Amino acid sequence: MKFRRSERLIDMTNYLLDHPRQLVPLTFFAERYSSAKSSISEDLAIVKETFEQRGIGTLQTVPGAAGGVKFFVKVSREEVEPFINELCNLIGDSERLLPGGYLYLTDILGDPQVVQKAGRIIASAYADAKIDVVMTVATKGIPLAYAVASQLNAPVVIVRRDSKVTEGPTVSINYVSGSAKRIQMMVLSKRSMKQDSRVLIVDDFMKAGGTVMGMISMLEEFNSHLVGIAVLVESEKIQERLVDEYLSLVQLTNVDEKEKKISVHEGNYFKYMEGLT
Repeated sequence: MKFRRSERLIDMTNYLLDHPRQLVPLTFFAERYSSAKSSISEDLAIVKETFEQRGIGTLQTVPGAAGGVKFFVKVSREEVEPFINELCNLIGDSERLLPGGYLYLTDILGDPQVVQKAGRIIASAYADAKIDVVMTVATKGIPLAYAVASQLNAPVVIVRRDSKVTEGPTVSINYVSGSAKRIQMMVLSKRSMKQDSRVLIVDDFMKAGGTVMGMISMLEEFNSHLVGIAVLVESEKIQERLVDEYLSLVQLTNVDEKEKKISVHEGNYFKYMEGLT
């Protein structure tokens, strides 16, 4: 079946978006659309230009007989700023305040549009890094971790609080909760992650960072390497932060239970991105 150029461009764009960071040979597209490689190269140049102009991402060309193209997600500041502002407004709603100063975030983490956007934004910060695994801890961070992983073409590994028989042999460690200062345990199946993996840790909320430090300790048990740490929300008023290098989209600056007020500002995302350039 012969495709018109407009059809090729639409189908090609959809395929690349569905297969981020995956090398796609030009011969694949040439056979898929029954077109010459020269025509495919021209089409890809149009797609690349449109992606970059619209702040969607970019295409990387890999030369040689075994070469092709890879799509990398890249999000523009013009897209990030209004989203973070919207997120601040959502989280800053006083109705979210729970006893003990906790915030109700389940509805946000259950909203596919919010989570997918947040996932794209976080993934764009690590688009150029080699990442084998996205790690999170059960349970609330799971949707965000999958959203990030889908843009990085990486599997998700979930650290749990207790072992399950369906996980097979496990590795368990004890760690100190940064906020409560309690000894807690986390468990990971031995089959979840290969040795020497490069790992991005993603979580929904970070206070002192005890849970994140626990996951970092877990990486050591697998002889694996930390690439980065990304959280949706960080709490600012912490006397002793256990984690120094991390990315956050939103910063919770103050919670006043008595007045029922929640103060929220943008996180360190833009500063983090400036540090990469």
